[in-house]
Amino acid sequence: MKRLVSFILLLLPGFLYAQVPFNSKDLSNIAKAEQEALAGKLTPRKENTLQGYDVKYYRCRWNADPSVKYISGNITTYFNPTQTAFDSLIFDLNQSLTVDSVIYHHLSISFDHSDDLLTIVFPSILALDIPDSVTVFYQGIPVNNGYGSFVQSTHSGSPVIWTLSEPYGASDWWPCKDGLTDKADSLDIFVNTPSPFKVASNGILESVTPDGLRTIFHWKHRYPIATYLICLAVTNYAEYTHWVPYGQRSLKVVNYVYPEDSLTVASQTGVIVPLIQLYDSLFGIYPFQNEKYGHAQFGWGGGMEHQTMTYVSSFGFELLAHELAHQWFGNKVTCGSWSDIWLNEGYATYLSGLAYEHLLPDWWMQFKKVRISNIISKPDGSVWCDDTLSVGRIFDSRLSYAKGAMILHQLRWVIGDSAFFAASNNFLNDIHCSYGFARTSNLKSHFEASGKQDLTWYFNDWFTGEGFPSYQISWSQTGGEVSFTINQTQSNSSVPFFELPVPLKFKNQSQDTTIRFYHTFSGQVFTTTIPFTVDTIMIDPDLWLISGNNITSAVPEIDVPKKIEIYPNPAMDLISVTLDNPGHQYSYTLYSSDGKSVKQGIITQRQNKIDIRPLAGGLYSLVIRYNHRLWMNTFIKRPWQ
Repeated sequence: MKRLVSFILLLLPGFLYAQVPFNSKDLSNIAKAEQEALAGKLTPRKENTLQGYDVKYYRCRWNADPSVKYISGNITTYFNPTQTAFDSLIFDLNQSLTVDSVIYHHLSISFDHSDDLLTIVFPSILALDIPDSVTVFYQGIPVNNGYGSFVQSTHSGSPVIWTLSEPYGASDWWPCKDGLTDKADSLDIFVNTPSPFKVASNGILESVTPDGLRTIFHWKHRYPIATYLICLAVTNYAEYTHWVPYGQRSLKVVNYVYPEDSLTVASQTGVIVPLIQLYDSLFGIYPFQNEKYGHAQFGWGGGMEHQTMTYVSSFGFELLAHELAHQWFGNKVTCGSWSDIWLNEGYATYLSGLAYEHLLPDWWMQFKKVRISNIISKPDGSVWCDDTLSVGRIFDSRLSYAKGAMILHQLRWVIGDSAFFAASNNFLNDIHCSYGFARTSNLKSHFEASGKQDLTWYFNDWFTGEGFPSYQISWSQTGGEVSFTINQTQSNSSVPFFELPVPLKFKNQSQDTTIRFYHTFSGQVFTTTIPFTVDTIMIDPDLWLISGNNITSAVPEIDVPKKIEIYPNPAMDLISVTLDNPGHQYSYTLYSSDGKSVKQGIITQRQNKIDIRPLAGGLYSLVIRYNHRLWMNTFIKRPWQ
């Protein structure tokens, strides 16, 4: 992997560095645009996806003139009944559209179109798991939902139509099974439009057929596809192509852009070549390699990762990197519930960060700094989306995007690079997830397998839990020995303690070293040997952790014990503590093995016994404190016989 990434770096064209570098507002702009564009779907359905049948294939025939906000056509759906006594089929379809007829086996059959549902009644019960099909003829003006699911607009005086279906908008413009439990195995799209215009859609352009003063564009897609990723855009596009080489073959990248912008855009889109090569090296070959990747320009301030054909309004580095990443995380594997939207948006955000790390490394630290600052700007908020009826909550830039990305980055630190990338690749290739749907539990199981540990604690703290830790470190150095205490406070009470390996950088003006310390409870005392005089300790210098408001402070050396002895050890009723400096009064705390404080008090050289009879058997830590200095020793409490 590293050799390929290095090879990519050597081949990077000059225009990559001519791009405007990292913009701290890029991610918020991406998320805000998606929120605004999708917020028009004011009454989304709950996630009660239509049951009883499995969609196998859609054949969509549409008539679309970009000068007119109107759509007509017919949709043939091939399906398998999955339950017995199946005598009716239900599609999602907005009431703004009119169903002219439903054809089944060459016959017109009855239907009911109400409450945004199209119910088709068959003449008899259909056989279980036997393929069948039905065709719906319909027409109308799609409902106007803010930016909308079906938009008719203009650019420089030329008309344009585009569609936008995430999360609940596909049925605003065509009859379908709209949800996150069923992908059509394949798709054909035929669009009949006035001849000056071109059509951008999913898959490969199979044919362009004249039809009088009109033209029929046939797009063919032969990969499983979620309903919200099916798309349509029509205008007077200018078209050009990039190629991504793969040994004996190449991936075609098509670009459909507004003619008035084509010269400028053509100088920007070439960055997609090293981006695809990078993601291939990290997460496996582009998931739709047998077809194409593409961009289609449309008229709102963001992007939408339609499968094999991303819609974008601009062509900046981070937007292109983010939307391309969705072809792996979001399209090849799609979140199985909008409550798990972070599987799409968190990963896409993190992959755009990896693009900085590998292709524009000078901006990698800034990417992390801005994401963390966004996360800690508020004390609460979970990556898990608790309100899937709120488009604003689903596409929350702080939680679904930034925090979703950085809990992945932090997990990479916890389990290591090899385990992180192995888990991500195994997730993408899992037969239960690949080209299908997945939940957070699926991803968690792969991280646990690769990391060889139970990560329930991590997902409880960082996926469903809220907030972040703040660290307070007091330290001193005696000779080559640095002693320090790590305390922690939490911004939200949902997580009582964030257990993490904390990297600390010990430095002076000419020397430094960074060491990882596993922090298991607040007040934990550490001692380490540093072969130079330290003047500063930095917490998490490379920004692996989500934390904020951290403080380090040096404390002066004092005349204190150099060691603490506990006897007897193991003990059953009382322990005696010997300090080699009798001149002070010290506070002490006993901690159980899970980091909980179980006893506190004062100890001196004369009053040095501690009653441990009420404690359960097990391993305990004794922490002695004096003037911000701490020392620790452990002992075993034997259970009563």
